[in-house]
Amino acid sequence: MTTTESQSAVGAFSRRDFLKLSALGAGAIAWSGLPNPLQTALGAQLAQTTFPEAQRLGRVCVGRVELKARPDPESDTVGVLFEDAVLPWLNDVSGKKPTFAFNSQRWVETPQGYLYGPYVQPVANQLNRPSDELPSSSRGPGMWVEITTPYANAVLDREPADHSWVKFRLADGLPLRVYYSQVFWADQRRVDNAGNVRYRINPNYFGGIDMLWVPAEACRPISQEELAPISPEVEDKRVVIYDHSQMMSCFEGNTEVYFCRVSTGAKFDMYGNRVEAWATPLGRHRVTRKYVSLQMSGGTTGAGYDLPGIAWAAIFATGGVAVHSTFWHNKYGDPVSRGCINCTPQDAKWVWRWLAPEVPYDPGMIDTTVTGESSTRVDVVDR
Repeated sequence: MTTTESQSAVGAFSRRDFLKLSALGAGAIAWSGLPNPLQTALGAQLAQTTFPEAQRLGRVCVGRVELKARPDPESDTVGVLFEDAVLPWLNDVSGKKPTFAFNSQRWVETPQGYLYGPYVQPVANQLNRPSDELPSSSRGPGMWVEITTPYANAVLDREPADHSWVKFRLADGLPLRVYYSQVFWADQRRVDNAGNVRYRINPNYFGGIDMLWVPAEACRPISQEELAPISPEVEDKRVVIYDHSQMMSCFEGNTEVYFCRVSTGAKFDMYGNRVEAWATPLGRHRVTRKYVSLQMSGGTTGAGYDLPGIAWAAIFATGGVAVHSTFWHNKYGDPVSRGCINCTPQDAKWVWRWLAPEVPYDPGMIDTTVTGESSTRVDVVDR
């Protein structure tokens, strides 16, 4: 049974019920200290998930979404999908005139029907040959890796830390997963009795506690060349973020060299009330810190967030406001963040490489307040 078929068959279940079933208990078991037979059995649960065969795939990135007969929220519902359902992405289509609740006209055509575009993350399913050994670094063996499958199940290296995203997720009986385009530091390699290779990844290289084991096939090693700066000889660089129109431009002198759609700080809550606390700060800024990958958290109990493996983060304003890659939505063009500049992984990576200063592969970060290096200007304007 395919992922889509199995999820359609449980339409009466809640998202949480479905994810509990799909986890098969794998996420709640720690790896360390398990006898070899049990490690092998657990490894079988972690075997690479089978996804639909298609050139383009989409992953449902919200709790529950309805498949529609037409690209119109008022059309007949032909199915119900839950978070992490993966389907072939046949075409991008324009839908009905936007409404307050469905304020985008972007829809995704699938073999089963139409999905509202902002609810679907564009993904791929690229398997990788596991490395025979991890390269050396200043902190011992390790390398940066990118997740290149729609998602991969993970297991804990040891008991979860208090007040972590891992502990709360396990308390709800939900699976531990890493997602397409997330970036992590892999610091250990292990082979089980069945020959399956796993990497131990750190959700936060700069202070992470809850280490995870994931299938090596889902992890693509990132090379030093991929971090090489773009146009490092150009000194007159400037980023302009258009808060009203949800766009970002990169300039070298007066020449625009890159342009993309983004999501800045949310202006309204789910009830339509104006929210000033989430606004992206207007004005002139400078890049202060850059990270290959970062764990970002904030908010309040019940309305907070704790997201590991956020790639290509460039902080430019107080409070950790950054330009960074996003894997949890596809709402670019809508202001939905908590102040940061959400970008597609491709856009975030290009801009990160282009922004000064350059970041070394090891340790994968730089802080200009410490090094004193010059950095790129970031202007946030209300237009």
